[in-house]
Amino acid sequence: MTAVRDATGRELVLRHPPRRVVSLVPSLTETVFALGRGDVLVGVTRYCIEPKGSVERLERVGGTKNPDLDRIRALQPDLVLLNAEENRQDDFAALQADGVTLFVSFPKRVRDVIELIRALSVLIDAREAAEKIAAQLDETLAEIGARPFVTQRPRVFCPIWKNPWMGFSSDTYAGDMLAVAGATNVLSERAERYCEVTLEEVAAAAPQVVLLPDEPYVFKQKDLPGLTALSGTPAWQNSQVRFIDGKALSWFGSRTASGLRYLAQILRQSRL
Repeated sequence: MTAVRDATGRELVLRHPPRRVVSLVPSLTETVFALGRGDVLVGVTRYCIEPKGSVERLERVGGTKNPDLDRIRALQPDLVLLNAEENRQDDFAALQADGVTLFVSFPKRVRDVIELIRALSVLIDAREAAEKIAAQLDETLAEIGARPFVTQRPRVFCPIWKNPWMGFSSDTYAGDMLAVAGATNVLSERAERYCEVTLEEVAAAAPQVVLLPDEPYVFKQKDLPGLTALSGTPAWQNSQVRFIDGKALSWFGSRTASGLRYLAQILRQSRL
């Protein structure tokens, strides 16, 4: 018998490792594969696109915000993976009412990921693989922490949406990823975890680097003219407006260590 607690504080008790798992969280889908247990997955969302070459065989059950609950029920899962931000409370409640075992994740700090991976590994019987991933993340944190910036931590603006422009505070996983990688998020002190902001407000904060991720909004070259309000900032003047892989910023789990190294390298390349 296996027992773990998820992010809601609920204790999950399983008499045997699950054989049929549905994941409604793209980064956890990837993590299950990284733990060597892709064989237990039977259903995923249309946004679960990693690891390529393996995930394509799985049944699609809709999106993260609008999953097809009937299709999930038809798969007869003995475990469904969710995230408190990516998935809806209504869907959680409906599946819970059906008696489905639900594991909810909600990491807000990089180090939360270690405990998340360990808890997930207990459920799906992959403890040894989890310890390797946890060790890699510990090593990455130590390596990045041992190489401080020669000068100040660069001030960074990293939007996740436009029309309206939106960013995130320090009280988020993405915010902590930036902080651990060596940045000062210009929106870190905002009261709202995900906040609307004007470009005039951003310009007043004088960001030295602007990072444009490709998710959830897919920033491309065509979006640069819309950022001309930042033309007087150090980031614009020093050509430090960079397009980045959004998965490195927001996909928690097995990708966290590589995401940190990627972000830290980009920040160091800014030469600030």
